[in-house]
Amino acid sequence: MRLVVYERLARTPTMLFNEKVLAGLGRGLSKTGRLSDEAVARTLKALSRFRKLSEHANAAEIHVIATAAARDAANGPDFIASVEAVLGTPVQVLSGRDEARYAALGVSCGVWQPDGIVGDLGGGSLELISISNSAAAGEGTTLPLGVLRLQDDAVLSMRRAQRIARRSLADNPHVPDATGKTLYLIGGTWRSLARLHMVRSKYAMQVMHHYRLSADAAMAFCAEVMAADIEIMEGSEHVSRQRRPLLPYGAAVLSEVILATRPANIVLSSLGVREGLLFSLLDDDTKAEDPLLAASGELGYLRARSPRHDRELMPWTGDLLQVLNIEETEAEARLRKAACLLSDIGWRAHPDYRGEQSFNNIAHADFVGIDHAERAFLSACVFFRHVGMDENDLSPIVRLLIDDAQIERAKLIGVAFRIAYLLSASMPGILPGTRFEVVDGCLRLVLPAAFADLDGDRLRKRLAQLARLQNLDCEATLAS
Repeated sequence: MRLVVYERLARTPTMLFNEKVLAGLGRGLSKTGRLSDEAVARTLKALSRFRKLSEHANAAEIHVIATAAARDAANGPDFIASVEAVLGTPVQVLSGRDEARYAALGVSCGVWQPDGIVGDLGGGSLELISISNSAAAGEGTTLPLGVLRLQDDAVLSMRRAQRIARRSLADNPHVPDATGKTLYLIGGTWRSLARLHMVRSKYAMQVMHHYRLSADAAMAFCAEVMAADIEIMEGSEHVSRQRRPLLPYGAAVLSEVILATRPANIVLSSLGVREGLLFSLLDDDTKAEDPLLAASGELGYLRARSPRHDRELMPWTGDLLQVLNIEETEAEARLRKAACLLSDIGWRAHPDYRGEQSFNNIAHADFVGIDHAERAFLSACVFFRHVGMDENDLSPIVRLLIDDAQIERAKLIGVAFRIAYLLSASMPGILPGTRFEVVDGCLRLVLPAAFADLDGDRLRKRLAQLARLQNLDCEATLAS
């Protein structure tokens, strides 16, 4: 169970506080049909702490949801009554379909335009539901394949665990199909499994959200985990001691889900049922917002000198690409706009470290709606905005995640930012009155008469850098 305090209800929810307790409510449930007295006592004690923390944090609203263990146990109603007495607020016991729907909404909250199915693996159950273009498709289904339940039912046998999972999936006619699409994974055991894969593969970026691997790679790794002694497996120290015994069972369920649904790729989601609940509370206009642009705009608002200036960069850089005849897809335009909003977040750092600090802030920010290659591209754009065209200190993460053409595009955008900030002193009102043009192979920045005094040697040098990036025949000039 978990307490999460969010800053506010928003398109990209920001956590102020997050605490997890592995209470083990689902352990032994399949055998006894009841929640154990020890697990209930452990849970109620932790919830007393959660209530005090929520009150101290001045939480305006408290939402309490319970899932498989509470709804399946014979003593579940008594347990819920005790929880409500401790917390002083009603508890919403989710049905399996409710849980699946909120899981899909959680993925919608964190993944831009998802397409495939969502799998949410808990201690007591597995929920599966189709998702397309940020909306749950169908009612979804719930299966008794939670890792604690499966551990009890399989009696420490991986072969038996696989047979149980395979039979449960085969017997359920509502298991969705993901042929050629993406399987989005939610749940602590699956995240721990992915963490172990990251460590063992020496993956470049240690960010869990939107970690991607092929279905074939996932199947091979699941087989390796099921056959291994987890306690001595290389990299297992990066997984919490309480989670390690559950990893083989999470691997067993994942391998059987992949066989049953036939996805092409696996993507991890850090957002799940909780964020899905929050997403359901938003109005339709807010739900339709791009989560990356919303998060980038908020970070820019908090850290940039002028958020208005950063928004002026969007059309200004877009016009530049048109003048240079550089084609831009919708996805590339989205990243460029996000880079504009993030372009000035490092200005308070020491000048020698602005590029490095901005890179790290973006590469490891708690962003959603973005994959790891896109993180690398955004980070590179703002890195070049501070260091110019020098690639010597560019993080090797970038070269592992994006190709040379994308690095050159990031460099172009970064050099354009350098012109914009020098031209405007980082303040709004200048950029909309200027424009680029290419005449006889020369790049020009056209300044109106009122801005003629902004011309200068340093500005011309940066314009010349931009021109060289496009192999233009002459240095850039200004015209008023």
